[in-house]
Amino acid sequence: MDFLSEAERIEPEIVKTRRAFHLHPELAYHEQATSKLVAEKLEAMGIETKRGVGGTGVLGTLKGAKKGRVVALRADMDGLPVQELADVDFRSKADGVMHACGHDTHMAMLLGAARILAENRRELSGTVKFLFQPAEEHGGRGGAMPMIEAGVMKDPRVDYVFGLHISNNQKSGEVGVRGGSFMAAPDTFKVKIVGRGGHGSQPHQTVDPVYVAAHVILALQGISARMIDPIRPFVITVGSVHSGTKENIIPDEARLEGTIRTLDEGTRKRAKSKVEEVAKGVCKSFGAKAEVEFEEDAYPVTVNDPRVTKDVARVLKAIPHLRVKEIDPVMGGEDFSRFLQKAPGTFYFLGTNNPAKGCVYPNHSSKFKADEDVLKLGAASLALLAFEYGKPKGPG
Repeated sequence: MDFLSEAERIEPEIVKTRRAFHLHPELAYHEQATSKLVAEKLEAMGIETKRGVGGTGVLGTLKGAKKGRVVALRADMDGLPVQELADVDFRSKADGVMHACGHDTHMAMLLGAARILAENRRELSGTVKFLFQPAEEHGGRGGAMPMIEAGVMKDPRVDYVFGLHISNNQKSGEVGVRGGSFMAAPDTFKVKIVGRGGHGSQPHQTVDPVYVAAHVILALQGISARMIDPIRPFVITVGSVHSGTKENIIPDEARLEGTIRTLDEGTRKRAKSKVEEVAKGVCKSFGAKAEVEFEEDAYPVTVNDPRVTKDVARVLKAIPHLRVKEIDPVMGGEDFSRFLQKAPGTFYFLGTNNPAKGCVYPNHSSKFKADEDVLKLGAASLALLAFEYGKPKGPG
């Protein structure tokens, strides 16, 4: 089957669907209208559909005419709390919410793949599960875990799982793959610094938490510079600092929020321990107190099955105009990692960077734009993987 030709045939619908999602983004755990539209489209294709799976998730199940394996394909659904500034005719109508990470394209591409497979089910082996997942952007419990707990990877048990993410770090039409550790575990931390407030003209009578916070921020950077093996990828960022109400008042407290990113569990455990140790140690030296907490259930490292990933790279090269290359790991996090803990598979990037169309801003930017010419490639790639890995002996 020529999957690209099939995707080109329905390309206008894929683009139209993507724009409908883009116009009406919804935040994590609130994807009510989004999931309703997804379910309606799956049902219109004659695909068995379950709504409210793990919250607002949707599960579509398509049984092929031939016996084979079970393949799961996943797309995430939530938008981000970003006010859109992109120059497009279909700009978000939700104030302060935008599909700035491409989840609208992921849903459109997976629905495109679902239609291709549904219309060719007589040639399809095995069963395909379409996982439309909420709350990928949450960073903690997320949306994959609730869907897994709801049983999407069982009955029938999933043999392989695949997902893709568009990326402005790759050129349009370029697929980035990598076996092993591919994306980082994103651990969020909060530090509450408790001092003793007073008048800004008399700092000696206070324990200034703002001053202490500045030292904590600098000291935390020393974890990567002096406390973590330099050959182990590690990032620490303090992205939020809040304290005080007026320029001449030294407050009682300061609050920091940040993230650490690691690619292996040993480094992750050590880094979390050092964040707490450093923050409490610095605060104590200035007479302040630190309370440190990490968000529970943070996403694990995204680990692609090496054998499957190598084979996926070979299979995807069959799609014309799709350029497959191995890339370095990235320090962003993904709860697709949880699906990969339940079945072998791979997560890959589809490039959307196209300067001629102004598609140059990074994911999560208020000006992020996706090159819609790649949507047919993404839909074709997902359909091809489901088709090949659904065969009784896998891709031939």
